[in-house]
Amino acid sequence: MSIDVINIPSKNLLKQNYEAYHSYFSEIMQKVVEILQANVKLSSQPTYKSRVKRFESYYKKILKLKSDQFEEGKIIYLTDMMGIRMICAFMEDINFAVDQIKKIFEIKEVEVKGSQKKFSEFGYESTHVLIAIPKEISDELNKKYSNLEPPSDELVCEIQIRTILQDAWAEVEHELIYKTEFNPFDIPLRRKLASINASLTLADITFQEIRDYQNKLQREMEERRKSFYHMADDLLNEKIEKPAEEQINRITPFVQGTIDDMLLQAIHAHNMGNLEQAVEIYTKIIEATDESEKNIIAVIRKHRGMAYFSMNKFDEALEDFDISLSYDPKAFRTYYYKGIVYAILKKYEDAVDCFTKSLEINKFQAHTNFRRAMSYFELQEYEKSMNDLNTALKLGMNPEECKSLQEKLTKKFGMSM
Repeated sequence: MSIDVINIPSKNLLKQNYEAYHSYFSEIMQKVVEILQANVKLSSQPTYKSRVKRFESYYKKILKLKSDQFEEGKIIYLTDMMGIRMICAFMEDINFAVDQIKKIFEIKEVEVKGSQKKFSEFGYESTHVLIAIPKEISDELNKKYSNLEPPSDELVCEIQIRTILQDAWAEVEHELIYKTEFNPFDIPLRRKLASINASLTLADITFQEIRDYQNKLQREMEERRKSFYHMADDLLNEKIEKPAEEQINRITPFVQGTIDDMLLQAIHAHNMGNLEQAVEIYTKIIEATDESEKNIIAVIRKHRGMAYFSMNKFDEALEDFDISLSYDPKAFRTYYYKGIVYAILKKYEDAVDCFTKSLEINKFQAHTNFRRAMSYFELQEYEKSMNDLNTALKLGMNPEECKSLQEKLTKKFGMSM
């Protein structure tokens, strides 16, 4: 009767092979991380962790899957030998990151781990992208480590993309479940873990909702700011041909909800040209805000002042800007908006004063320097006007927008020579 002999590789020899290649794999991952850092651009840049598979985990997997492939002096290569973790701030960043990675590397596989788990199970989603290591990297490392036989004809690396909270859960889960004897019948403990998992998931979703709100608010405010600038340009150049309401950019609709949403709805109404509605909503927010909430009052007064400006109600606009500045004296944009109103009213000394205060708070403002240059020109202070114009151009002001004032100043200086 013959007895089958099981081929069990020597653990010590396996470890020697493993340790010989550890630096090789580490350097490959370092180069991949450098490529990711240089090319993956998210709203908040991710952080990176990398690791060569721990020997104990490696050894267990070898025994389970590839014990018959052992050769002394040669590494038994596994596709998860190298792992990089990309940790993002928000859930939306995960898909953005995957899309960018696809443009950088050859993709072997994309898998969302944990997406099929039930609510009560202790998993947390993580997107895994398996990439092929670029040939130029492997060739470079094969030359450097010429004493080692290349571990595979096609090296791969797994990039795990997670949010900060997903990563936190993965770390804690590993300590509580995989590194200890977990009793599956300990119901209270299972419920606690399920509750933590749900709380982290909810927190991630909430963070993303807040981010979405901020992004939408920023887009609305940017549209409103552009409309203000365009109207100011037309008024200063006496080119008003259409009612202000018809000149406002149109963007996506929004549904009223919380007080925060009221602000977004007001700015949206402003952008849509529904200025009376915008003023009404701004007023309701002001009336509902406690006097101690200085920052909120300052912001809402500034917004309402801009709405009044768009309605050609300049006295009301100035009053709101003044009150806004009394609550937030460092609001350089509010000084700028106030200066615009004074310039339109041909009160150029007051305009210069406002623009100067704005620049004292933030000197890197191309438009504010340009507007002050225009006011200085009207005050016949041509040298100061030229200095401000040159500063505006250095700060990135569009030369075409400066052309008219530049020509006027050149003519004035030519006449005085």
